[in-house]
Amino acid sequence: MEARAILKQVGIPATKMRQLIDLVRGKPVEEALTILRFSPRPVAREVEKTLRSAISNGINQDEENPVDAEDLYVKAIYANEGRDLKRIRPRARGSADRIRKRHCHLTVVVSDQVN
Repeated sequence: MEARAILKQVGIPATKMRQLIDLVRGKPVEEALTILRFSPRPVAREVEKTLRSAISNGINQDEENPVDAEDLYVKAIYANEGRDLKRIRPRARGSADRIRKRHCHLTVVVSDQVN
């Protein structure tokens, strides 16, 4: 059994997101939720909501063979690059610099098997 949840256009660069999601990859979901709950990073709330959605999808996916939430593991979690918002910042002597506001897409896959 495998279930997933996807969160698109998160307003944080994928490099910063990867620092957080590396902590929860391969862990049981209860332990992963505890790590995210006590993380000081602002993006931890978005990752926690996406993980809870994947857990809910896994529990409600198969009506014939119900899965308990304690049996689920974070099988895969990854952040891919999203779009860049390009902005202009005025600089000295009439020139300008480009600012890239980066976004990412978060995908969480939970499974009842460790690997």
